[in-house]
Amino acid sequence: MSSSPSTGPPTGAPKGRPAGSRSVVGIARTHLEAVLVTAAVVGPLAVAAALVPVRGHVQNTNVALVLVVVVVAVAATGRRFAGALAALSASLWFDFFFTSPYLSFTIAHRDGVETTVLLFAVGVVVAELAAWGRRSRAAASQGWQGITRIHAVAEMVAAGEPAETVLRTVADDLRTILLLRDCRFDRRFVGPGTARLERNGEVTVGNLGWSAEHMGLPSGEVDLVVHYRGEPVGRFVLMPTTGQPVSLERRVVAVALADQVGPAVVGRPRSAPTLLPPG
Repeated sequence: MSSSPSTGPPTGAPKGRPAGSRSVVGIARTHLEAVLVTAAVVGPLAVAAALVPVRGHVQNTNVALVLVVVVVAVAATGRRFAGALAALSASLWFDFFFTSPYLSFTIAHRDGVETTVLLFAVGVVVAELAAWGRRSRAAASQGWQGITRIHAVAEMVAAGEPAETVLRTVADDLRTILLLRDCRFDRRFVGPGTARLERNGEVTVGNLGWSAEHMGLPSGEVDLVVHYRGEPVGRFVLMPTTGQPVSLERRVVAVALADQVGPAVVGRPRSAPTLLPPG
């Protein structure tokens, strides 16, 4: 999908983070995930092996509680997969070292089966709760950041900052909020069928809805139309990162940000409040 060149000021082409910066972030994230997976597998094994000398002196339920602590430590990172993997590892090594016959994944007694299953179940529940907590904290943080960004842009417009500066700032913010590869402003519009980010935060391709929270924004280009006093005055052309999910909260903040730039685009200030005469 292609778009016509912009007829407005050269404000729509601010660049995103350098490719090198993005690659460093990706490498760091991959390294962290590798460390967590290693900890999820090796951590319970190391703790279970260390507790073997006290086998027969400490009840198996207490051993299971110690292993739950290891699972909680891994799950506290908020990575559901790592927490579930730690729960599986803990239950397997508990079975291997602490249920008869020892040093075998066979369980001879019902009590051993129940303890092993409960250990795994508790670990999975803890991992899910930790992941939910992480998502909740992230959503709250994004909400505050969104309000801060909207306020900052509104202040720029109220202060009479040049349109180029306002549009560049909003393009940078949209790139960050919507996880875009790039973003630019264009005063002209393309024909029907273009993918759009609607005012309610929903995404459409022609007349069809698009599940951005699961599939990410449509590939190619997505329009975010800017309105002033009910009339379209331009659009931000969004170039998404393919397959990167974008939550409804992020999309609603993006629409609110775009709404702020209308007065700057048309070169008119927002309506001033009516002043009542004294007396």
